[in-house]
Amino acid sequence: EFIGRLPMVVALDRLTLDDLVAILVQPKSALVKQYQRLFELHTVELQFTPGALRATAERALARKTGARALRAVVEETLLNTMYELPDRRDVRRCVVTEESVTDGVSPLFLSESEIGAAASDAKRAAGPLQRPRKAAPRASA
Repeated sequence: EFIGRLPMVVALDRLTLDDLVAILVQPKSALVKQYQRLFELHTVELQFTPGALRATAERALARKTGARALRAVVEETLLNTMYELPDRRDVRRCVVTEESVTDGVSPLFLSESEIGAAASDAKRAAGPLQRPRKAAPRASA
């Protein structure tokens, strides 16, 4: 009876893993952006590693309910973190890793000093900045 109420029939393709990852991050009201705004209320920057995004999409794909499962997977991953965060005044960044999604490992909590130290280490690893050399003038004929 339900099908009879629809004026047309449309065939849809199944969502791929890449489609689900895009749904997590690309739309204006993307799920990841919503959670980032929620964490900002506690002055915490929320980050997802590429592996975490992919693992989230894989778990959602396994549930076979399309993009609907994305919210449930992210909620399960961040549930304990959202309860802990208000008591953790030192935390400024929360990084969700692939292991956070697949194995239930707690996300990484970083304080202001740890963020600064990581930035300094990255600058040292990159080495000194090199200026591009000017091209030699061409000889005229």
